[in-house]
Amino acid sequence: METGLGMTRELTPGAPSYLDSFPDHFRVLVVGASGGIGAAMVETLRQQRPDAQIESLHRHSEPKIDFADENSIARAAQVLKQDAPFHLIINAAGVLHTSDFMPEKKLDDLHYAQLRATFEANTFGPALLLRYLTPLLDRQRGVMVMLSAKVGSIEDNRLGGWYSYRASKAALNMLIKTAAIELRRTQPNSVLLALHPGTVSSSLSKPFRGATTGRPAMDAARDMLQVINTKTPEHSGMFYTYGDEKLPW
Repeated sequence: METGLGMTRELTPGAPSYLDSFPDHFRVLVVGASGGIGAAMVETLRQQRPDAQIESLHRHSEPKIDFADENSIARAAQVLKQDAPFHLIINAAGVLHTSDFMPEKKLDDLHYAQLRATFEANTFGPALLLRYLTPLLDRQRGVMVMLSAKVGSIEDNRLGGWYSYRASKAALNMLIKTAAIELRRTQPNSVLLALHPGTVSSSLSKPFRGATTGRPAMDAARDMLQVINTKTPEHSGMFYTYGDEKLPW
């Protein structure tokens, strides 16, 4: 049955409590849904909560979201207003390497083009998602999650390397923390999270033994959704792993 906005759904006795902190027929937006983790998020949401209304966007969707084009993000937000408010927004888009570059191992590997492309995908685009999409969050139960990376933790950096990726994720974490402070004043029930998915078998991790050491994307999606389900405004602006471990900035 439909519940009031912000109210948790009534569960059938004995039924599994999948995403039970969200109301019936809750609205979800997944950005980067064409990637491995993004697609797994959409599929897992459909399995766990078939009542959910899911919008999935990427560079070739309609509307499209292209982090190289700020106008595309603004236009998408305008279109999405008709389906707002959203109870859950997930950004699963990002880049570690492309056909043109791999993560830098040393300072001599640094190049402007790679830095710009990495920050565009991992920092600038997500920053604009924060600008344009946080107003679309439900005022009673609204959660926005940015997939970050443990290597973006400055305190946890023990191996070095991967300069632009580490820096872009560290900058993303600062954006999330800062936006959470602002939203605590303007949208006090909102939750902003940085979430580390772990090593997942995907095109992103494949060059780094991800196919053998990583988990299936569906497992990662299930674990992350379980973490998301437990988070409330007191957790806003924090950085967690898929196993619900709080990470240092």
